[in-house]
Amino acid sequence: MATAVARRLPVGRAGKGATGWWGMMLLIVTEASLFAYLLFSYFYLGSMARGAWPPSGPPELRLALPNTVILLLSSAAMWWAESGVRRGRQGRLRLGLLLTLVLGIVFLAIQVVEYSNKQFTPATDAYGSLFFTITGFHGAHVAVGLLMIAVVAVRAWLGHFSERRHLAVTNVSWYWHFVDVVWLAVFTSLYLSPRFL
Repeated sequence: MATAVARRLPVGRAGKGATGWWGMMLLIVTEASLFAYLLFSYFYLGSMARGAWPPSGPPELRLALPNTVILLLSSAAMWWAESGVRRGRQGRLRLGLLLTLVLGIVFLAIQVVEYSNKQFTPATDAYGSLFFTITGFHGAHVAVGLLMIAVVAVRAWLGHFSERRHLAVTNVSWYWHFVDVVWLAVFTSLYLSPRFL
């Protein structure tokens, strides 16, 4: 009896029926909620501020704008990698993952340079605290995404994926696109909205 039941249990499911897929979707939903709360806090404190918000004026776009383009390009590279494995093109998968890794690392490096040029710190005021918290949390998510991509890239070089078996690539791709969409929300809220509100 137990053996018959065991034979019917789904093993190695793919797509929306896989527990790994659902786990990634739930992770994305909870992380999206975190960023929604942070951005709500930013706008709430801005609406309550008695002086100018941000106090030191809108953040410069000199580094943030090209960094946004870099992150969007990394999303395109990830899409290219995933669509490659769906077609059985292992070389395209490996190259796309490598390009995504490089672009993500460049994004973080530019963010560090931007931090070093800021005239305020997290301890300066509420704005500084929110700016570094929001962008810092996003940077941490980028770092986690890069770690995931690195693991998937190693597995890709070891030949673990095929046209039919690539759930790990799909899950990491979803996460990476989520990180990029969050950056667009952060960039719009922190860098662009002070210029129009």
